[in-house]
Amino acid sequence: MSQTLRSAYGERLQSGALKPDAAQDQAVDALCRLESELNLHGEPAILSFFKKPKAPRGVYLWGPVGRGKSMLMDLFFEAAPVGSKRRAHFYAFMAEVHGLIDQWRKGDAAERRRVFGQHKGDDPIAPAAAVIAAQARLLCFDELQVTDIADAMILGRLFEALFEDGVTLVATSNRPPEELYKDGINRQLFLPFIDLIKTKMEVVGIQGPTDYRQDRLRGAEVYLDPVDDGHRQAFDRLWADLLGGAEETGVTLEVLGRKLSFPRAAGGMLRATFEDLCVSALGPPDYLAIAKHFHTVFIAGLPKLDAGRRNEARRLVTLIDALYEADAKLVTLAEAEPDDLYPAGDGAFEFERTASRLQEMRSAAWLEKVRA
Repeated sequence: MSQTLRSAYGERLQSGALKPDAAQDQAVDALCRLESELNLHGEPAILSFFKKPKAPRGVYLWGPVGRGKSMLMDLFFEAAPVGSKRRAHFYAFMAEVHGLIDQWRKGDAAERRRVFGQHKGDDPIAPAAAVIAAQARLLCFDELQVTDIADAMILGRLFEALFEDGVTLVATSNRPPEELYKDGINRQLFLPFIDLIKTKMEVVGIQGPTDYRQDRLRGAEVYLDPVDDGHRQAFDRLWADLLGGAEETGVTLEVLGRKLSFPRAAGGMLRATFEDLCVSALGPPDYLAIAKHFHTVFIAGLPKLDAGRRNEARRLVTLIDALYEADAKLVTLAEAEPDDLYPAGDGAFEFERTASRLQEMRSAAWLEKVRA
């Protein structure tokens, strides 16, 4: 039998991995309530094929970054007594939804039957929801945010269909439901989705004064050079410390129809190598997406570059610009100090700004900044 959320959370408190937090206690209570209801609910019986099961009320956790929302959801997900469950980054989930909608619209009757088990009608929302519901009774979303009008226009009907199909939802977000899609185009059409969240999910704010991520970074050396065993170990320790026992679930971002997969990601944190980010042929839209979705980025193996690697240097400039403008936190394992990373070659003069930003992003003042 898997460990309950309450006992898993208690063990972390007892070991010192977590500190007592009244704001987190409210979230734990809500998630334990849901855990208990899911346990009583049991797995759907054969008769539920003819009658859709009623889903227990989900949980919507919101609050500033660093308050432990993703960690609590991960503990709940591990403990949840449900066989068919799924945890996903909300951005990746919506990319999947749009793919299903596209398949329905473009598919002929045979293709629709193959993918969706049905073929009639013009509205793709219900068939897409049915496919998702067949895969998981419990859906846990990390980083729920709505900035895209295409997402905003379908979310209400999509979630309503998922609830009708007996799916229970748990989500984390930096915003309360009332501020989702704030100032968005045609926002009045989005308001029913907000009402739906409040009806079908228990909304819990985790707004404690402590930013645990920032606390762990404060006072830490975040620009580590040169690359040696001691600095590698310090880099690994800081990553593990910020994870706080959470698992690396990975994140897939979709940018201009392409998928960027980062297996070493958890919540709003990314761990990647210089090769992943700057040797691969990524461009400004990719770096903007990374900066938007990750509040903390670990980059390992940043080399000293020469004139023959001007393309990698240019990508590094663009990446650092994107992270800087997004007020992201950066932890770097590098071969040299920022001023010595690209001292000569095409674009070396422009790289001086990047070196200056790397210096600023390692400062105590930068680590104290609160991301908007």
